[in-house]
Amino acid sequence: MSGTSAIALIQGASRGIGLQFCKTLLLRNSATTVVATCRDPNSSSELAQLKVNNDRLHVCKLDVTKENDISDVSKYVTEKFGKLDLLINCAGMLHPSGKGETSLRSVDGQDLLLTLHTNAVGPLLMAKMFSPLLLNGNGQFGVLSADPKATHCGIIANMSAKVGSITDNGLGGWYSYRMSKAALNMATKNLSIEFGRGRKKIICVSLHPGTVNTDLSRPYHKNVPNLFTTEYSVDCLLKVIDSLTVEDSGKFFTYDRTVLPY
Repeated sequence: MSGTSAIALIQGASRGIGLQFCKTLLLRNSATTVVATCRDPNSSSELAQLKVNNDRLHVCKLDVTKENDISDVSKYVTEKFGKLDLLINCAGMLHPSGKGETSLRSVDGQDLLLTLHTNAVGPLLMAKMFSPLLLNGNGQFGVLSADPKATHCGIIANMSAKVGSITDNGLGGWYSYRMSKAALNMATKNLSIEFGRGRKKIICVSLHPGTVNTDLSRPYHKNVPNLFTTEYSVDCLLKVIDSLTVEDSGKFFTYDRTVLPY
């Protein structure tokens, strides 16, 4: 990332990985402005505290399952900045109950649809409504190429999960979460193809953050030998983002830049 002004939007920023992205981006570069979105900004005391004395943080209400919210924030960013350099979709749901289904008999249609809407449909609509702003970006994240045909103007990073890999699935279960992340990966791939056609290109990738100490993974911590802090995971993920080129668009990376099979 260069030292000039950069605009990053973190969707799902009230806690966990999203909140840590806000903290880290604000700390590491005084020229970066962060737009943090969440369903209820008033309920996030940590986000409110981060905003104190920090005029480079803008907090907006956005429920990723509501198109009007997404549209309203895109209008706000358009009026305020006129561009966007990085969009990170972080909001995620394991299951409305907080635990993944262990078998088919646990599957509920409404719960499945809500998980799919949050984890896959929402990020796709974010890409739809913020892509005009990303096309106005100037490549403040990732690696710019000397070849104009291989230069990007913005990046979309979707927080996926290794359990969303169809090839890697050897245990089954977690129907809603696995299906939603597999759908998100397909959306990422589709977006990479569409946004790779024009003169101005947007890099689109899926990212696996590792198993991180967050509310989403908390019910399963006892089975995880290497549980990451949010700080460590975000540091690793930003290294991946900073290393991205147009040729990486459409790929599914782990926190250590290993390419995962879809």
